Formats: sequence, structure tokens, C-alpha cells
Amino acid sequence: MQADENTINDRRGFIGRGIQIALISGITSIALFGCKGKEEGEEKEVSPPEDLMQEHGLLNRILLIYDHCKTSLINKQSFDLATLSSAAGIVRSFVEEYHEKQEENYLFPRFQKANQLTDLVATLTQQHNAGRSITEQLMQLTKSSSLGQSENERLINLLGEFNTMYRPHEAREDTVLFPAFRKIVSQHEYDSLGEEFENNEHKLFGSDGFETMVNRVSEIEKKLGIYELAQFTPKV
Repeated sequence: MQADENTINDRRGFIGRGIQIALISGITSIALFGCKGKEEGEEKEVSPPEDLMQEHGLLNRILLIYDHCKTSLINKQSFDLATLSSAAGIVRSFVEEYHEKQEENYLFPRFQKANQLTDLVATLTQQHNAGRSITEQLMQLTKSSSLGQSENERLINLLGEFNTMYRPHEAREDTVLFPAFRKIVSQHEYDSLGEEFENNEHKLFGSDGFETMVNRVSEIEKKLGIYELAQFTPKV
């Protein structure tokens, strides 16, 4: 009888050790492989601020286009107004109607609810509205193939006003607003917003929406002769 009890205890011990080993192995496997959250080779999710900052990079390239066109107008150097019109069209569709709407619909209300950076959010909202007004005027002015003196001066002023406002606007969002956003939302909400941003972009512009816009900007740069990055390197 005693032998039978010893055998049973040995079996129980063996089974218990087996369960422990299985649990440890499972936990180790999850730590090594399960936490990726993505299939092998699949792209990692882009965070909401990272997504918005990439789009700021696109806008900065348009600001360079605006700078070039403004300088050409001041120096009375001709260029195809259609290129400037196309750039303003990208600002309207991708920056104002998509990028800024993401900020206004998803970020700004959360800062207001948390009572954080409310003065900054109010200023950024005012600047979005001012930018839309300038873009509308730019699109109207660039409809014709040539400009009179008054239209020429108006266009120069509009391009200058837009760039003067948006460079500090972007910089303040990138260095103040976006870093603070992570602190006022939960990890789950943060991750969910990243997916929602991506879904919204795909709905409006297709699966390669951002890349398509970058290519459109590149084509405008090439037409204006400002595509090659090396040309901006100073001789020192």
C-alpha cells in the first residue's frame, strides 16, 4: 500500500513539474515572440504624433515651394502658375481637410477636456482658420495664366504670410503639443488613435495616400527646379 502511495506521489510530482515547465516555456515564448503584436515582416504601427509629424514634413516641402515662387515673383522671374496652384491644392486637400481635421477632431478636444495647453490649442485653431483663408485666396489668384501688378503683389504677401505663420505653428506642435499628448491619454487610446488615423487616411486617399502626396510634391519641385537636395548645401 505504501509503495502504491509513493508511486502516486511521484506521478503527481512529475505532472506538477511538467505543468511548471510548460507555464515557464509559454511565458518565455510570449515574451520573445508574442509581444510584437504583428506578423513577421508586417510594418509596425505609426503613433499619432509620428504620423502627424511626417505630414508636417510634407507641408515643409510645400513651404519651400511657396518660398521659391515668392522669390520668383519678387525678381519678376516667370514660372508656371499651375505649379503653385497644384501646391495650394495639396494644402487644401491633404493638410487642411485631412491633417488639420485630425488635430481638431482628435487632439484639440482632449487637451481642452484635460484643461491642458488650452491657450496654445486656441491659437493653433485660429491659425488653421487663417491658413484656410489664405489657401482659398491663393487658389483663386492662380486660376489665371498671368497676373497683373496688384495680383502679383497680393500673391507675394499671401505666400509670405502663410510661411511666416506655419513654420512656428508646426514647430510648436512638434515640440510642445505632440509630446504632451501622450501624457493625457491612456496607452489603449493612444494605440487606437494611431489605427484610426491610418484608416481615415486610407478612406480619403487610398492605401498609399501619404506616398502619393509625396510624389505629387516631388513632381512640382522638379518642374520648379528645386527637387535636388544637394543644391541647398552651402559652399563652406
